[in-house]
Amino acid sequence: MKLYGAPKPAPNPRRVRMFLAEKGVELEETPLDLMRREHKTPEHRARNSLGQVPTLELDDGSTISETVAICRYFEELHPEPALFGRTAVEKAQVEMWVRRIEFQLMAPVGNYWRHAHPRTAALLTQFKDFGESNRAAYANAQRWLDGELADGRAFIAGERLSMADICALSTVDFAHWIGLDLDPERQNLGAWHGRMQARPSASA
Repeated sequence: MKLYGAPKPAPNPRRVRMFLAEKGVELEETPLDLMRREHKTPEHRARNSLGQVPTLELDDGSTISETVAICRYFEELHPEPALFGRTAVEKAQVEMWVRRIEFQLMAPVGNYWRHAHPRTAALLTQFKDFGESNRAAYANAQRWLDGELADGRAFIAGERLSMADICALSTVDFAHWIGLDLDPERQNLGAWHGRMQARPSASA
């Protein structure tokens, strides 16, 4: 199989690399140069019609796209450590938190990147006021997540690392790269971030 991705700071390919690192799975990534639009070439669109990374091409030529779907595939192949939960309740809670992270945390970061950052200005029509408004939305998301972590749990979905933490770390670190920093007053969130950054998989 072949994994098509892109190096940091691209957050979505990093999710898969972190997931594989936590699983102890070695799979070399085939990088595409996003600045040169290699992910939009006809060759890559034949693998992923949306022209996105990451994309996993299996040995039979079939492909899987979207980070969570790719990671679920590897969870089935390598069930330990379980990063999507073990029991019915844990699996539902991890799913809940992945969705929350994507909508509450990642959405404002993505909107800011698309509509307010100078690197994307030449690629699409930007609505600057809307883009800048997502600074406040991201700040509100930090406040919310900091409150959720106030109960002292080690990770977002409980006491064990899960896909929710991987999604959140890739989002927070990408946000920092584009100029949206963690609020130092959000101490619970900051402590979680420190724990995540200390994991070897954070370098993926």
